[in-house]
Amino acid sequence: MKKALITGVTGQDGSYLAELLLKKGYRVYGLQRRTSWPNTYRIDHIYDNPKFPNFTTLYGDLSESSNLNRVISKIEPNEIYNLGAQSHVGVSFDIPEYTANVGALGALRLLDTLRDLKISCRYYQASSSEMFGQVLEIPQTETTPVNPQSPYALSKAFAFYATKIYRKSYHLFASNGILFNHESPRRGVNFVTRKITQGLSRIKAGILDNLRLGNLNAVRDWGYAKDYVEAIWKILQYPTPEDFVIATGQTHSVREFVEVAGNCLGMKLVWHGQGVKEKGIDQKTGKTIITIDPFYFRRSEVEFLRGNSSKAKKLLGWKPKTSFSKLVEIMIKADYDLAKIEAKTGKVIKVPYAKNNL
Repeated sequence: MKKALITGVTGQDGSYLAELLLKKGYRVYGLQRRTSWPNTYRIDHIYDNPKFPNFTTLYGDLSESSNLNRVISKIEPNEIYNLGAQSHVGVSFDIPEYTANVGALGALRLLDTLRDLKISCRYYQASSSEMFGQVLEIPQTETTPVNPQSPYALSKAFAFYATKIYRKSYHLFASNGILFNHESPRRGVNFVTRKITQGLSRIKAGILDNLRLGNLNAVRDWGYAKDYVEAIWKILQYPTPEDFVIATGQTHSVREFVEVAGNCLGMKLVWHGQGVKEKGIDQKTGKTIITIDPFYFRRSEVEFLRGNSSKAKKLLGWKPKTSFSKLVEIMIKADYDLAKIEAKTGKVIKVPYAKNNL
């Protein structure tokens, strides 16, 4: 039985990856930060559940080297998936030091621990398309120069190059997955895609009047997180350590995301005004449901990202299964189900949606 350690197991990707590895017969360990209120809602269906005896969480923190050493020494995992990070780009401007400590130095601590312990272990680093920032070529590939525009992107660039350096210098099996934006019903509610699907669902359910957003013209390459964790697993099964871009190769703006999400709920959006005065109006009801709030503009915006995952397709046999419209539909269905419960009970459901898919 293979043993895997997942940092960031309570996050969107960590929860889906844990499910996938359990299906594949792994013994899965998740690294969980000790907090006064456990943040386990995405893994509650497998956490401390006798039906899943091969899933265990351990307390640990990417900011503490000695703790990581003890955990890895105890488990002796065959694979480590480093998904842990402060992953919100906007928030990284407010807490840059913490973002770098966990995202950049956390990866370095793990790599250095593997170097010292000399155990046979494959290491996966969750890199990000945000590293490309103000892009220097389109589409972005494994060799595109990075140009980070936020503390989050900077921390990911550090971890990306640390992985490459330790792979070359110490012959570690260490691979980077450069994942472009990937979403799901388990996405955090402070991310724009989930904010859109939750907000529009609440408007449809009659418990919210309008939704405030920032830059509607930012363009991203959006995929489905469940598809992407399959690519993450495949990266560590490849015979040699490599770096892979994981993306759909298709782009859509935030505005398009709003329009498709609205269509799923029977809303027909039309736009009036420009800049901060722009409004999204439901043509069927005449109500203003989208307004622009400068508070949500980034200090240094990344306007366009599109990935080329031809290497992953050729070497891993991976390609995305879920279309953009289907992804939005999946998210809307989950959030509208929650919104209807909120409308019926009068209680606000603050946590992301999690469902047992095993």
